[in-house]
Amino acid sequence: MEYKAVIFDLDGTLVNSLNDLADSVNVVLKEYGYPAHPVDKYRIMVGNGIGMLIERALPANISEKIREEVLARFKTVYKSHQLDKTAPYEGIINMLEDLKKKNIPLAVCTNKHDEAAKKIIATLFARNTFQKIIGDLPGFKRKPDPQKVFIIAENMALKPQEIVYIGDSSVDMQTAVNAGMLPVGVLWGFRAKEELVANGAALLLEHPSDLFRKVIFVEK
Repeated sequence: MEYKAVIFDLDGTLVNSLNDLADSVNVVLKEYGYPAHPVDKYRIMVGNGIGMLIERALPANISEKIREEVLARFKTVYKSHQLDKTAPYEGIINMLEDLKKKNIPLAVCTNKHDEAAKKIIATLFARNTFQKIIGDLPGFKRKPDPQKVFIIAENMALKPQEIVYIGDSSVDMQTAVNAGMLPVGVLWGFRAKEELVANGAALLLEHPSDLFRKVIFVEK
């Protein structure tokens, strides 16, 4: 089948943000007297929004009040450090440029809070690379609910089945499956191959350039 657009996840797919996320959460945990976690442990904590990230990072049986305080403090700390180490993965910029040369519309759908997602994208990628960016916002359901990718498909005037969805986690593969889009998993991200396959990945990419060997794109 031929495809006419691509929607990307952000963290673990386009950019490696793990260190900045881990460092920021650990700063706040230490401020509150809670144990910090190794960076690698955050690979399985991220992906469902920052509220769930904080819940997973905190010890069990923490009150809702403290959890909300920690979340608010994390937002402040992360805002100042979200671009300390975060950068596009090798080959991503070239892949995006090649897609743009083919006039393939691109978008980002992420569970990262919207302000941070847009700031990172505006800093690390060329202007107007993405036609639409939707992060975590009030009134929008988080992935794997397909609400946000359906909005993007409508914005692109395309059917879901004409769109490739690329991500690095079970949440991303479930989102693509739920939306009827082509689920493509990346092996350079935060989660393992087995997780991607178990959650519906139709294709796996070891490097961004693999996309053009495995998917046929045509202009709208």
